[in-house]
Amino acid sequence: MTNRPKIYTPDELKLPPDERYILKPNESPKPRINSAKVFGVRPGNPFLFTIASTGTRPMTFEAKGLPEGLTLDSQTGRITGKVEKPGTYIVTLKASNALGKAAGTLKIIVGEIISLTPPMGWNSWNCWSGNVSEKNVRDSAKAMFDTGLINYGWTHINIDDGWQGRRGGQFNAIQPNEKFPDMKGLCDYVHSLGLKIGIYSTPWVTSYAGNIGGSSDNENGAWVKITGYENYVKNHRHGKYKFDINDAKRWAQWGFDYLKYDWKPNDEQNTRRMADALRASGRDVVFSLSNTAPFQKAALWARLANSWRTTNDIRDAWSRTQLPKDESWSLGILDIWKLHSKWVSFNGPGHYNDADMLVVGNIGWGNPRPTRLTPDEQYSHITLWCLWSSPLLLGCPLDQLDEFTLNLLTNNEVLAINQDPLCEQAKEIPLTGKGKILVKNLEDGSKAVGLFNIGSEPNAVKVTWGQLGVSGKQNVRDLWRQKDIGIYTAQFEAMVRPHGVILINISPAGQ
Repeated sequence: MTNRPKIYTPDELKLPPDERYILKPNESPKPRINSAKVFGVRPGNPFLFTIASTGTRPMTFEAKGLPEGLTLDSQTGRITGKVEKPGTYIVTLKASNALGKAAGTLKIIVGEIISLTPPMGWNSWNCWSGNVSEKNVRDSAKAMFDTGLINYGWTHINIDDGWQGRRGGQFNAIQPNEKFPDMKGLCDYVHSLGLKIGIYSTPWVTSYAGNIGGSSDNENGAWVKITGYENYVKNHRHGKYKFDINDAKRWAQWGFDYLKYDWKPNDEQNTRRMADALRASGRDVVFSLSNTAPFQKAALWARLANSWRTTNDIRDAWSRTQLPKDESWSLGILDIWKLHSKWVSFNGPGHYNDADMLVVGNIGWGNPRPTRLTPDEQYSHITLWCLWSSPLLLGCPLDQLDEFTLNLLTNNEVLAINQDPLCEQAKEIPLTGKGKILVKNLEDGSKAVGLFNIGSEPNAVKVTWGQLGVSGKQNVRDLWRQKDIGIYTAQFEAMVRPHGVILINISPAGQ
């Protein structure tokens, strides 16, 4: 097949939404390694990496070339320990079961940059809001393990606003409230599954949900709870005394691996203080800024943080014009797209433009219900975030995953686009009409290309080799359907459903 455009029209466009787009990945009972290809750790800090592998269990694992200080549990695939000597170590990974073997390579970089591919995990806010409890977190961690999401590289279990009690204890740090009776035990449980765990705070006196923050007007950190509008007026500000060092020490002692630090506008002083406090804590803690980081300081956020929110909060709508009046302050997929694109030059390994959490599955900010996004919009949503190399943080109760959502989140070829070691944010090719094209360069020299239709009717979208900067015969592979389409010499065209996407990989034929 050469040069003849592939048009996804006849049968697929006629199927009802609940049947036409449940694209099951090509599962195999044989082992397949799905882990990120690179991992960063700081010298002397605790190391935890779980080899993500699908296939029939039981399975055994090998890791050849591990640096001194690390050991592998051959039954679980977990690599733990500490590495004191900086450097780059190339490790050969193997996974075996009764049906076969798989091999892969992991580059371990011991230095100052961590989170060398975008974080993949779960956050409690979009399902449980401020009512989150230890049980919710344990249930989601167990579900990430039991559903097999862990075998595709999903790793982080992050607690959002709602865990905070009062300040006190050994470090005069924020203590958990009655919903979290054993924070150390919770961290140990999540780690025992091979997962990592995150926490939430703010440099303000009081958080968005009305809980104690990281600063105070009182030297001892005393705090008075104020609710409602008065809280926004009086306490969404920075106090005279700061407790970021105190809190970072406590989080590290409990065993946290991720911090969402939430206030607006993000500023250099408080960002730098917390970055330094986390670095001195003795643990590698992914540092995520929220929300709506000022664009004029983008280079600063890229130096100090691992990720930063580029927009206001997301809601489950294609456009904010579809949102109810009481949610109209937030953004839909298209609104985020328009704002996120300008950040393209600041994305890279260890530093990510964060387009906010994923709104698939059951969400609802305290009262979970099915997402309002259509199936096609959900595929576009996940595709965009993967092409952007944005963090992938689920906002649904993981113990309530339906078949559609689970299949959406377990396509290893699509997730590999998000986890590509170059960590480039895809660039947009200007088009007229309702078609949009995003192109992302990948480490192996190929390109990931998203053909989107933002209109309300089926639309043909075409990309030419000249637009991509390639020439000659190119192999085109459909990543959501995990199948080769054919070899093309000049262009590729597809009929795309309303608000839908075709995600392809383009590589020189014969490779």
